[in-house]
Amino acid sequence: MAVLPALSKLRPDPLSPGDGLSGSAHALLRCLCALASLMPAQLPRGVLQVQTRKEEPLPPAASLSIPTFYFPRGRPQDAVNVDATIAKIERTFAQFPHERATMGDMGRVAKACGCPLYWKGPLFCGAGGERTGSVSVHKFVAMWRKVLQSCHDDAAKFVHLLMSPGGNSLAQEDFIPFLQDVVNTHPGLAFLKEASEFHSRYITTVIQRIFYTVNRSWSGRITCAELRRSTFLQNVALLEDEVDINQLTEFFSYEHFYVIYCKFWELDTDHDLLIDAQDLARHNDHAISTKMIERVFSGAVTRGKKVQKEGKISYADFVWFLISEEDKKTPTSIEYWFRCMDLDGDGVLSMFELEYFYEEQCRRLDSMAVEALPFEDCLCQMLDLVKPQSEGRITLHDLKRCKLANVFFDTFFNIEKYLDHEQREQISLFRESESEGPELSDWERYAAEEYDILVAEEAMGEPWEDGYEAELSPVDQKLSALRSPLAQRPFFEVPTGLGAVELYEYERGGDDLPPS
Repeated sequence: MAVLPALSKLRPDPLSPGDGLSGSAHALLRCLCALASLMPAQLPRGVLQVQTRKEEPLPPAASLSIPTFYFPRGRPQDAVNVDATIAKIERTFAQFPHERATMGDMGRVAKACGCPLYWKGPLFCGAGGERTGSVSVHKFVAMWRKVLQSCHDDAAKFVHLLMSPGGNSLAQEDFIPFLQDVVNTHPGLAFLKEASEFHSRYITTVIQRIFYTVNRSWSGRITCAELRRSTFLQNVALLEDEVDINQLTEFFSYEHFYVIYCKFWELDTDHDLLIDAQDLARHNDHAISTKMIERVFSGAVTRGKKVQKEGKISYADFVWFLISEEDKKTPTSIEYWFRCMDLDGDGVLSMFELEYFYEEQCRRLDSMAVEALPFEDCLCQMLDLVKPQSEGRITLHDLKRCKLANVFFDTFFNIEKYLDHEQREQISLFRESESEGPELSDWERYAAEEYDILVAEEAMGEPWEDGYEAELSPVDQKLSALRSPLAQRPFFEVPTGLGAVELYEYERGGDDLPPS
């Protein structure tokens, strides 16, 4: 490389004929000289410096006006007149003594805010009324003005009113004040005033049903987006118009709570509000396989340390189990059982995992003198049923696409329902799955049938009275009237200490408290 600077001094004249060089040599020399002129005078030995061209900075592009498309607290409404709403609220407060509203007055305040009636509890607590027993007009107006300015749809407002300070989503305990107000004031639950020890049981059931349906992320906290995509707020609005709470079957039905709690109570022989694997195995006369019971207690679908420490699940966990067991067609139930069958947690059901569960089914069928299909034949049937996108691999998406996910799951771990499916033709199963209209879901059908059985058992244990039999018939009218089984059914005669266990004593993700 040291030759290049020296060559730059030669500067030969390529046209000079006396230098003794050929034309090609002159051309080579000119190239070397040109290269030498580009090199620095002093270049470290063994280093070749490449000079790069400095690019001129591009002129700034004209700013584009991209409209906002993400509204975590709802899309702002141009037509909202905050001052008019505040004035209406102030006129409502003016009707109360000292312009202070108690909990009993909050129904009128909720209407002045333009909210459904049963938002009154969250509104009262959101303004700090639970601490003082009443809320002043100034404090409430300041709170509601802030809500209107920062929350632009019902989901954002509801989350803001219920959530703990500093949060942005709802935990299970955040629903307690709202649901306690529903228990205290809804006419369909008036009989529960005389059975206060069951308030927490009903509230626990409703909260678990809310999270079962709304919390699609399984995170244990409900976000604005999840609440917005659900029908929960529509059901809250219906509480005002529907006197018979049993008609609100998605979340609030007392009859559904009655069925769930009775089923749990039958399994919970020591009545400590906890059941172990042996207790759960007795559900539906041991219909569910032992391997699946073990998976339920493995922590795949339960929260809290009680399962891992003592091998027990709480009543809240049982709510999820029972609804998933009796209706395997909903997104949450499909996810529930998929998690249980996915032994290695890789998001795929392999042939090994299917065979692992089917082996116990074959042994149980043999003990019942029923010939079981070989696994290979059963596997062909299930693959034809599910039609997975990848051969030999069944994913959660495949099962959600399949309209007969219940048949698939029952084949591998529920012997009674498997035999029931085998006795019915596949054509009839497809016809049921494709039926449209306001038909009852599998869970609603199960809850209605079980409630009839429980009421009939209760009636058989009491002296017949004139007209009592007519009251229970026809069966089609089972949802039209609400009786008070708590006051009549000996099944609910529990120790006094059990009533001290309240929902707020259960912390999400923590240990369940033992009964006092």
